[in-house]
Amino acid sequence: MFALDTRVAAAMRATARDIFLTALSDASIQKAFQLHVDCNRNIFRIAEDLYDLSTYTRVFVVSIGKAAHAMAEALASQVGGGLVGIVVGTSDPPSQIAGFRYYCGGHPLPNAESLRAGETILRALNAHTSRSLVIYMISGGGSAAVEKPITDEITLEDLVATYRELVHSGAPIAEINAIRKHLSAIKGGRMAGAAYPAQQVSILVSDVPENALDSLASGPTMPDSSTVDDCYGIAQKYALLGKFPNSVRQLFKQRALEETPKPDDLIFHRSRWWPVLSNATAQKAAVAQAVTRGGFAVDVDNSCDDWDYARAADHLLGRLRELRRGVSRACLISGGEVTVKVAGKSGIGGRNQQFALYCATSIEGENITVLSAGTDGIDGNSPAAGAVADGTTVQRARAAGVDVRKSLADFDSYRVFENLEDAIITGPTGNNIRDLRILLAY
Repeated sequence: MFALDTRVAAAMRATARDIFLTALSDASIQKAFQLHVDCNRNIFRIAEDLYDLSTYTRVFVVSIGKAAHAMAEALASQVGGGLVGIVVGTSDPPSQIAGFRYYCGGHPLPNAESLRAGETILRALNAHTSRSLVIYMISGGGSAAVEKPITDEITLEDLVATYRELVHSGAPIAEINAIRKHLSAIKGGRMAGAAYPAQQVSILVSDVPENALDSLASGPTMPDSSTVDDCYGIAQKYALLGKFPNSVRQLFKQRALEETPKPDDLIFHRSRWWPVLSNATAQKAAVAQAVTRGGFAVDVDNSCDDWDYARAADHLLGRLRELRRGVSRACLISGGEVTVKVAGKSGIGGRNQQFALYCATSIEGENITVLSAGTDGIDGNSPAAGAVADGTTVQRARAAGVDVRKSLADFDSYRVFENLEDAIITGPTGNNIRDLRILLAY
């Protein structure tokens, strides 16, 4: 017998939303730049580094990824006018800053603008000397937004097909990006190579694990920790070789991939990298909000990063139930990303909604609420950032004529949450610091 108090359940769904939206606000680009970046009397500070701008003949800015526009605006607000450079985002900006050239690259698949942006950036960087300062601002989504194949034999269509296979393979982002790096004239440190011997500094808004920063946007300005042998192994592990287009398949079959620059390469001798914002910031804000807003006993569990979504859900729900035993209200916060291997044709949804819908099938009738959403505001091929589910989700969906388990099997989770008005809709946030999962037991 279904016995949950639907009013309490609705209130808890609202609480989970509030926790997420507060964390999103507190982990803003503007706040991060106010803390870590400033310019006073021509001395430019990034974290612990100081640069005297009067000593450089040219200062050039390259901002790429989902947070590209927000980072450019934040930099301009801290430094003032007079900056020049290139901004490549994944959506059209509401406004443009004088002195910057704008591109709108593709995501999660590259488009023609991605290639134009890549070509323009490399051409601009090649013109710099040792008396130039290049400031990179890099955020997630840059892998697809900016691209140039390592060889002209790889067409845009080939790139799109390769990216699609990688994204749907179920591989974690570090493995996906290892292959992307070795197919690119930009990724895996090669952008830094184009700007050498300029002084270079990278400001990072990270959507990758803390110990894998060279995976961010496929590490265009950083030494690459992955190797060509890793790429061959990953292709074999996920049976990708036969799925790649011929131009890419031949590079693998002939073992003709070129190695990316490593830490001892001369091109990095005048380079620095500073992460100014990451998922940890959002987690801390979520914890604080859960304590003050809901009086929850809170724990954090990031151990399931890059796990399959079902395995991650089972683990986190188990941890939540354990935490709930000793308190009246429990909250578990989890950051990072889960993986979803799409089998066959998929519907509308994304990894966060797939995770939430799976949880709904596991918590039916329980006083548990689960929210999972992306800080970029985009989840898969849906218009949602994610979704919130609880012990009433399956019954409410059934009453609305929606088969939750069929939607789960068809990777069609968005239609369920749209129907129940439980999708999290933020629109593109101009930020990208991985996903946030909020689990409440009461």
